[in-house]
Amino acid sequence: MTARSPLTAGARDAHADTEPADMAEHGTDEPSSRTGSPNGEGQVLEDRSLLHQRLAVRELIDTEVSYLHMLQLCASDIRSRLQQLPQGDLDVLFSNIDDVIEVNNRFLHDLQETESREEEQVHLIGNLFLKFQEELERVYKVYCASYDQALLLVEAYRKEPELQREIQGIIETVVPQAGPSGLSFLLVIPLQRITKYPLLLQKILENTVPDASAYPVLQRAASALQDVNTNINEYKRRKEVASKYTKVEQLTLRERLARLNTHTLSKKTTRLSQLLKQEAGLVPKTEDKEFDDLEERFHWVSLCVTEMKNNMAVYLDNLEAFLRFRPQEYDLDIPGGPVVQYCSLMRELQLQAFPQFKQRLEGLVWQPLCSLAKALAGPQNLIKKRLDKLLDFERVEEKLLEAGSVTYEEQEARHTYQALNSLLVAELPQLNQLAMHWLGQILCTFVGLQRDLAKHVLQRAEGSLAQLPHSHLSEPAFRKLVEDTLGQTGHQLRSFQKNLDKVLPPLTTQPLLPGAERQVQALLSRYGPEKLYQVTSNISGAGTLDLTLPRGQIVALLQNKDTKGNSSRWLVDTGGHRGYVPAGKLELYRVTSSQEEVRGQEWPHKDSCHLTPEPTPAPVSSVPVVTQVVAVYPFVARSSHEVSLQAGQLVTVLEAQDKKGNPEWSLVEVNGQRGYVPSSFLARAPSPAPWGWSLPS
Repeated sequence: MTARSPLTAGARDAHADTEPADMAEHGTDEPSSRTGSPNGEGQVLEDRSLLHQRLAVRELIDTEVSYLHMLQLCASDIRSRLQQLPQGDLDVLFSNIDDVIEVNNRFLHDLQETESREEEQVHLIGNLFLKFQEELERVYKVYCASYDQALLLVEAYRKEPELQREIQGIIETVVPQAGPSGLSFLLVIPLQRITKYPLLLQKILENTVPDASAYPVLQRAASALQDVNTNINEYKRRKEVASKYTKVEQLTLRERLARLNTHTLSKKTTRLSQLLKQEAGLVPKTEDKEFDDLEERFHWVSLCVTEMKNNMAVYLDNLEAFLRFRPQEYDLDIPGGPVVQYCSLMRELQLQAFPQFKQRLEGLVWQPLCSLAKALAGPQNLIKKRLDKLLDFERVEEKLLEAGSVTYEEQEARHTYQALNSLLVAELPQLNQLAMHWLGQILCTFVGLQRDLAKHVLQRAEGSLAQLPHSHLSEPAFRKLVEDTLGQTGHQLRSFQKNLDKVLPPLTTQPLLPGAERQVQALLSRYGPEKLYQVTSNISGAGTLDLTLPRGQIVALLQNKDTKGNSSRWLVDTGGHRGYVPAGKLELYRVTSSQEEVRGQEWPHKDSCHLTPEPTPAPVSSVPVVTQVVAVYPFVARSSHEVSLQAGQLVTVLEAQDKKGNPEWSLVEVNGQRGYVPSSFLARAPSPAPWGWSLPS
């Protein structure tokens, strides 16, 4: 559109006003040309629109200058004077105001440059808004999302009169026009500005003729800024939904039960029903390949963080144990020489190098690692909640297809899932990338700390190493010296072991539990003597696949490692149950010759696939066969069917099982009283065994 200044328009109007008088003087009969003619009125309207357009542009630029100045006051003067507030509060109050200032500062600079090109200024302004559309949305959605949390802090400050007076005094000093609103007046300014941009553009658009070249550009710019505000509101709503579900609460069982109500039970029942129908193939399951890939990557990132945290915890424990071990403080009874130098070096390292390394390790590796693991807890909870909301969403979609309408609550559940899913799909890639970068930095820091420690130790040891007898040797010669020394020491150790085996008494075997002979023979027949082990101390299983076994129990080794290759957990068979036990609590069981004889008589073919069934025992007479044993542990009776024991007390076993045939309980007689006691609390007394087999010596 060709722009004409108000000054030119005024001169033209003045010429038009003088024209009728000139024509009258000449006596012409033609009608006078008045400003009220159609062409004249159109020109006046066009000029008036142009004037209003210029005023709207001037309002945009002037208010942008004032707005940016107010932001800079908040970020510099006010924020720097509110140091009595915690840094966390300041981060919430002013959010990403620095990013907002940076974007708006560039926007204002480009906006002011359009003034030098007056004829195409509005066209340039429209393109400028389109250029900054994404940046404005990026920074303002973060600020607007944290605005409600900032208002909560403002309300909390108002409940502390002294603090409120200090804050109000600072704000009135820097920004007098804020008035009694104080912080609220300042914090809402960015929200007001981003919502005013579409109105300012619309005002410029209304005063631009439709056939002007700038008109479609301004239309797109006004629509784009409306979309920016819509997207900010949607992002804010998503963040509110997410904040509701990211809280990780550690609730007791009582607290969880207290939260149960009819509505909660109904929702959980409906979700379970939907899940069962999906698993049965009765209803289709929603597939989201994009989210599934992001979730899998997030799972691996979380797993890496957890594994590294566990490994670092073990490393710190080992480091603590290493620091507690101080051989230099003991009298080694080796006068002079390298030992004195070693002790001097170790004292110096124990006092400075190692404690400093541990302190830096905790501050630069362990604490950031814990913070990263804590930061991932919220998204993990959000992903779990998304699954629940997905089941609600699928149920509502199914109802919508069948009935064509849903209730308000169901519509809200539908929107909640969409908000959660959109938020996770949008932010999980950034979170995964940031977490991996964070984890990489922690690993690099750990490697750097190890390098610094090695450098420090070498520097400290340099003087001491020069005084050692082998300091003049080259590296190959020193390597050969070490190999020769280790070989000589190993030979001495093996000789010592052989001599020790000659003088040590033979190994003793733990006494068998009452009634365990048949179990031993069954395991011996099935696996052979080289696979039998005996439990040296009581084992309490911690995991679902771990066994709980008493001391003296005989087991057969199935595999000398677990599924992860851990050789400290062995898979064993007790003759009835299979599971894992600590390898350190097992020792090889020495089978006696009498047991081998019985094994050869009753099971002649060890490798046969079909074992000969045991003969049916003859009916037991009314007088049971008795056995004299000793109580290894004290036992307190808990009912009239049980009897109390004291450690070392002689006990007579009447039956090595209960009435149901369970060998874990034995019927005994103690001081004339009869009752049941745990079989694992009993051990054989040194007397002939009445079971038909000899006990291990």
